[in-house]
Formats: sequence, C-alpha cells, structure tokens
Amino acid sequence: MMVIFDDVEAAAATIADRVIETPTVYSPKLSEMLGTHIRLKLENLHYTASFKERGALNCLLGLTESERLAGVIAMSAGNHAQAVARHAQALGIAATIVMPRNTPFQKVANTEALGAAVALEGNDLAEAAVFADAEARTRGLALIHPYEDARVIAGQGTVALEMLKAAPDLDTLIVPVGGGGLIAGCIVAARELYPGIEIVGVQAARCPAMLAALGGTAVEPRADTLAEGIAVKRPGQTTRAIIAASGTEIVLAGEGEIESAIMLMAEVEKLVVEGAGAAALAAILAHPERFRGRRVGAIVSGGNIDPRLLAGVLMRGLVRLGRLVRLRAAIDDLPGRLAQLTRTVGRLGGDIVEVEHRRWFHDVPARKTLIDLLVEVRSPEEAGALVDGLTAEGYEVSRLGTTSRTR
Repeated sequence: MMVIFDDVEAAAATIADRVIETPTVYSPKLSEMLGTHIRLKLENLHYTASFKERGALNCLLGLTESERLAGVIAMSAGNHAQAVARHAQALGIAATIVMPRNTPFQKVANTEALGAAVALEGNDLAEAAVFADAEARTRGLALIHPYEDARVIAGQGTVALEMLKAAPDLDTLIVPVGGGGLIAGCIVAARELYPGIEIVGVQAARCPAMLAALGGTAVEPRADTLAEGIAVKRPGQTTRAIIAASGTEIVLAGEGEIESAIMLMAEVEKLVVEGAGAAALAAILAHPERFRGRRVGAIVSGGNIDPRLLAGVLMRGLVRLGRLVRLRAAIDDLPGRLAQLTRTVGRLGGDIVEVEHRRWFHDVPARKTLIDLLVEVRSPEEAGALVDGLTAEGYEVSRLGTTSRTR
C-alpha cells in the first residue's frame, strides 16, 4: 500500500470543495513563553472539530458506484466516527459505525445525529475492529479504516500541504501520533516539499504504541490518558513503515504536560482543544530544549473534549500554577466569626471559591471550629502573602495540599 506525494495533491483537489482550509496562526504569547517560534494549524475548526474529515472524505469519494450503493462501515470511538458519518450522509451513503460498548453517550449521540447507524460492540477499539471487519465481509460493506488506508493517509497529508503553503519558513513540524495516519500523510507531503524539514511525532507517555512498534518492543500501552484520541494500542502497518523509512523521531508527553497544554490553549489562545489536539504543544512543554529557538509548526488535531473534563483540567491547572489554594483556619465558634474571616480574606486579595465549615470532625477545642477555604489568587506569591496577612490578623491558618508547578 504505497502513498506518494501525487496522492496527497490529488486528495487536496478532491476534498477542496467539501472541507475547509483551516488557518495556520502564529502565537506570539506561546512563542515568548516557551522560547520557540510557534505556529498552530487549527484542525479543531472543522465541522466535526477534527482533521479526520480529510481522510474520511477522500476515502468516501474514492469509492466505486457499487461500493457507495452497498454502504460503508467504520470503527471508531470518536472523531473518525463523526467524520465518516457526516460526509457519508452528505454523499447519500449509508454508514454504520462500530463503537466500543463503553463509548460515552454523547459521542454515540453525536454520531447518530450525523445520520449513521451505531453498533456498540466490544470492550475496546480492537474488539470493535474485529466486529467491523466481520460485518464488512458479511454484508459487503466498504471498510473505512481510520488510518490503515492509502486514501485516508493521503487525505490527512493535506494538513501539511496547507500548513507549509501558509508557513514555508518552518523548520520543524510536530504531529500527534495514534494509529499514524496523520503523521504518515504529513511525512509524504512535507518531505517532498521541503526535504530538510524535521518532523517529530508525539505520543502520550501512557500509550506509546507506535514508538514501541518502531523499536520492536513488546509493550502493553495504557489507554487511560487525557489524549484518548491518540491512545491507539495497535498502530497501522503501513503508517509504521512510512514513519520508519523516514527516520522520524517520536517523543513522549506526560499527563501533566498534556493538561498544561490544554489549559494554555484555552487561557492564552482562547481555543478549546482535546488532549490529542494539545499533544504537539505538550511535546514542547515536555522537551523545551529540544525545540528552543526552532520555527515550529504544531498541529492542533482536534477539539472534541467533554465539557466536564475541560472544567476539571482548567481548575487543576489553577492549582498547579499556585493560583488556587486550600486554607484551613481555626476560629472561635461564635456568631459572626465566619463572616469576619471571609471579609478579611477578601480584603487581603483572595477570592473565595468554596467554604467548608467543620465543627465535629477535627481535634479542636469545643469552642473552636475549623474552616476550610478554597481561594483563588493571582500568583503563588499572593497566596503566601494571604497566609501571612491572616496570621498577622490573629488567625491560626495553614495551607493544605500542594500548589507546586510539577508536571
């Protein structure tokens, strides 16, 4: 299964009228913060918020008339599912999407809303894939594989084609890696246009399946990562061959870096991205010296993140940065003392997020009570000043937990 530059160019022409050309934007703030010239390719701006539309559409448009009439089947837990569903519906092709039984309800609902029939089969994507293969053979359906398909790989390669047209001065391209379809297509495109450009793949440290496969290492990757979009346990054979032949390096990013990258994208760039979509920025956070001074293109591959998860990541980020602190204060168990404490915190610059009032569950005198406060401040230094100020006012106060900047 060969994929060449002509295939990527053909894919670009094929999908041009149906898939937007996403912007490539320079980030002055991130560049200044990280000492790296960073440009972001905003694939999260697609209709289904993921680059997967490119490969799925290119594959669907490459079907024969008889294949279109028979219908298609795909396995996916998220982005590929929605991409296939959306474009199959637009083309009048019946689509079945096989998703693992534990797929979040919202992802199932989103896929069904785009016109696909969803079959919940298997405990994970690998088991869902087995069912999809069997169904394709039994029902005569065309299988739209998320990464092990030349037309899909060529479609994903249009990301690099657009990015390098918009920013031809880049010397490094950072690409999230799951099954390998995106990076394989980008390698084919980028190496033809700029043979000297360095391409770096990034995987979640909890699920380094492609890195292990390239090294011939037997490893059982974990899928419990924020970057679930690239938590692929069985990467593609074709994609692995393309990566190996190119000598592309793959680096790892930990969960702390992925969390920080999601938060930075929201706080600095005002962009909502999923864990996989933040992986390229996470690679820079994890390996700052590796990319310092480089002109880096970071592919923001998708933006489908559960709102509750995003909220949790943002709040945890405030803790990590020392801007959200937990304080415990002992006060007299008398009317008005709690109000007095909260007024003092406010006067000293703290914004109280939560208050927990405990009378009976601590080893304190009967006429005292403990108050646990969750307080937002502007900096770790301000948190220290708040504690000092409360102590100077006569309160017995201590900090709980940690607000270190560890990743």
